[in-house]
Amino acid sequence: MYSKIPRSEEYQHRLLEFIRQKYGISSAVLAPAKRGFYGETWRLDATNISYFLKLVYPAAHKAVYERSFSIIQHLCDHGIDFISRIVRTEDGDLSTRFDGATLGVFDWLDGEHIETDATKIPEYQMLAKVYTVPSRGVPIPCEDFSGKCADTFFKQWNTLDDEQVLSLLDRNRSKLEHRATRLKYAAELCRGDTEDFFITHGDAGGNLIVNGDRYFIVDWDNPVLAPPERDAWVMCGRDWARDAFHDALCQSGIRYSLRLERLAYYCYHFFFYYLTAYLDAFTQTDTVQEIEEYIDDYIDGSIQYADRI
Repeated sequence: MYSKIPRSEEYQHRLLEFIRQKYGISSAVLAPAKRGFYGETWRLDATNISYFLKLVYPAAHKAVYERSFSIIQHLCDHGIDFISRIVRTEDGDLSTRFDGATLGVFDWLDGEHIETDATKIPEYQMLAKVYTVPSRGVPIPCEDFSGKCADTFFKQWNTLDDEQVLSLLDRNRSKLEHRATRLKYAAELCRGDTEDFFITHGDAGGNLIVNGDRYFIVDWDNPVLAPPERDAWVMCGRDWARDAFHDALCQSGIRYSLRLERLAYYCYHFFFYYLTAYLDAFTQTDTVQEIEEYIDDYIDGSIQYADRI
């Protein structure tokens, strides 16, 4: 949500001066970039080249962001060319600190954020290529199927004091408790099995940039060593999407079939994961409508599919 916080000219001047000293990029102009939720994002236009700047301030998200840089570099080193390349500091560091935030500088990728049925096939094909990259020796978190996202949500619920939000959640209590129970059940089915784990993105569809016939996946802030279902769950309620995902895996030489219990786990997991994010941002957005629409409609088809197990 930091992208929505106005920054003074003095702040922007300090950031530009810091970039000049730390990265050797001068004669540059800043403009807000519409890419980011927890991160503060900027487009930096220098002579004949543009960059993408992302600063993350919240402590919990900052730690996750900092871990991601070595993984992004690992993917680039293994020939993945549809992600944004990291620009190193003058000292060769992958990231740095500014004003208490973790700062990353990347090549700017022209294009628009687009997610439609038509973009799913190239998205899946790119993800499958990422899965071919070896993960040994990479400092990446590993999926443990803990199911803790629901616990986090209910703890968060107990700390809320806004009457509108509390009323909304209470009206949906049975649905929320049902999905929490289903998450725990799916977690038990999945836990202990670490076969067929790959480097996964987690929200590739929501971070797809399209430029003509070229496609890019950005925002690799939270890569996890996990099964492909972590990337496939969003469209799992549609037969053609599951078939397309399988086809992409086969094209990359990956012999794996999506498993229902893993798809179910990620449907429930991400429902609570994003719900807590909405509630975290509530104090800045000050609207209940988005949260209500999320609970009523978000991934409803996928949830119905997951409820079959």
